[in-house]
Amino acid sequence: MAEIIVVTSGKGGVGKTTTSASIACGLARRGKKVAVIDFDVGLRNLDLIMGCERRVVYDFVNVIHGEASLKQALIKDKRFDNLHVLAASQTRDKDALTKEGVEKVLKDLADEGFDYVVCDSPAGIEKGAFLAMYFADQAVVVVNPEVSSVRDSDRILGLLASKTRRAEAGERVKEYLLLTRYSPARVENGEMLSITDVEEVLGLKTIGVIPESGDVLNASNKGEPVILDGESPAGMAYDDAVARLMGEERPMRFTQLEKKGFFSKLFGG
Repeated sequence: MAEIIVVTSGKGGVGKTTTSASIACGLARRGKKVAVIDFDVGLRNLDLIMGCERRVVYDFVNVIHGEASLKQALIKDKRFDNLHVLAASQTRDKDALTKEGVEKVLKDLADEGFDYVVCDSPAGIEKGAFLAMYFADQAVVVVNPEVSSVRDSDRILGLLASKTRRAEAGERVKEYLLLTRYSPARVENGEMLSITDVEEVLGLKTIGVIPESGDVLNASNKGEPVILDGESPAGMAYDDAVARLMGEERPMRFTQLEKKGFFSKLFGG
């Protein structure tokens, strides 16, 4: 059976699609067969970040409505043969997705031998977001360390605990916290919540802390998921998060303010 991971949040603009693309690439780089699906019907950003927007012929909704086969709609990544993208439709609305249709696509992916299916959820609690999380085995909850993002994510945790297939069977979706746009300097100045603050409010363990970085936007603009940039702190932090998702122990990096040494203080460095 394929392991289904939903990447979700209560608030828009926190980095879900960047996270979905990076997790999918990180798993594929470790030899896993991965499909990543864009559930954001009407907007569609995943194909841009994955760098395959010009190759979209058929989309997720076409497959659900029997207008194309899954094999026709899956786009093979140019960097990894074992990674495929299923784009969202830009021309339909959220009601084009159905629970039965999503279930069939996920079952067909499992039958095709995929190890992981990463579901890139739209923000909030509308139909696309509900269907993205309903079949999940694991959830990566993406949060910016600020009050409104944390509060909205608390609502998502309530849905994960009550409105998923696992919840209906009396089980739990494994939930992980991923903090994005983290700035130790702003935490120290009291402008941003700390990792501990967010963990205490949400009751989740942190699987990754992605530092605030222009590299994320640059990578997105190039259609190159930031995890593939080995020089970027954000890319390294995403790789650490994927390793932890797979059960590896990794120390948390980029979470402490670097203390200036004596000479840099002296010379204003």
